[in-house]
Amino acid sequence: MALEKTDLQKRIESGKQILIAELSPPKGADPAPVRTAAKSFAGKVHALGVSDNRDGVHMSALAAASLILSEGVEPIMHVTTRDRNRIALVSDCLGAQAMGIRNLLCTTGTHQTLGPCRKARNVFDIDSIQLLGMYGGLADDGSLVGEDRFADAGPFCLGSTASPNADPLEMQVIRLAKAVAAGSKFIITQPVFDVDRFEAWWGEVTKRGLHEKVAILAGVRPLADADHAKAYAARCPSPMLPEAALERISAPSDTKGQRAAGIEIALETVQRLSGLKGLRGFEVRADGDTDIAIELLERSGLGIN
Repeated sequence: MALEKTDLQKRIESGKQILIAELSPPKGADPAPVRTAAKSFAGKVHALGVSDNRDGVHMSALAAASLILSEGVEPIMHVTTRDRNRIALVSDCLGAQAMGIRNLLCTTGTHQTLGPCRKARNVFDIDSIQLLGMYGGLADDGSLVGEDRFADAGPFCLGSTASPNADPLEMQVIRLAKAVAAGSKFIITQPVFDVDRFEAWWGEVTKRGLHEKVAILAGVRPLADADHAKAYAARCPSPMLPEAALERISAPSDTKGQRAAGIEIALETVQRLSGLKGLRGFEVRADGDTDIAIELLERSGLGIN
């Protein structure tokens, strides 16, 4: 018997606005922080994404997504090709489905030399575009892992990421088109700080009509203080955080004032991007600070109706 579409996929196909949040699993084995975060976001977002060892070693995304699901919140499990070959990637996909997890965000992953695990060897057996195609076709074709097919695999609601800040801009739009052709049903952009650059990227996206073929969500990341902002700017391979924003967050002498400035910048970003025709919604990234993400959701007026 065919499985029902996930609630996220139904929302995508409805054409309605979409609001999701994303968290990083803890750097440990305690499930409590994941359960607490899931409860905090319940009723406030349509789905809750869980990153896959983005900034170092964390609890596995598969385990965290399962915990989120057990709290009654629909998860989006991130899957990164940096750390696994195609055998492990398919195995994780089948395991996720067995646990009731069928929203999968396919990413290539940031190179390990840009994070704390610099001595680790990367894999990059396939990239995120190939991963989309592989996951989408498992029920009919398992040849990439030496199998005929996996008859009971899927259907999955597959997503991928986009980098509006990366150069050359034209190449980023071409890659987005490839992700759509490979089966991506939703796209989450990297966090937006430079709205002018995002609008330039959006102009190229809409010129090609890509926003009509896939649900595109803008990433928003409220920065909690100056140290957080400087660390984020330092490890990003491109100038994603404009100097003006960094100066604005750093201007207050106390962390309370810096936090308020970070939230205001995020609120202004949401307000400006909300005016873009065809943008389907937002992803608010928590990254260990659920409170600041919840405050942004509440003050922005973003809702899940």
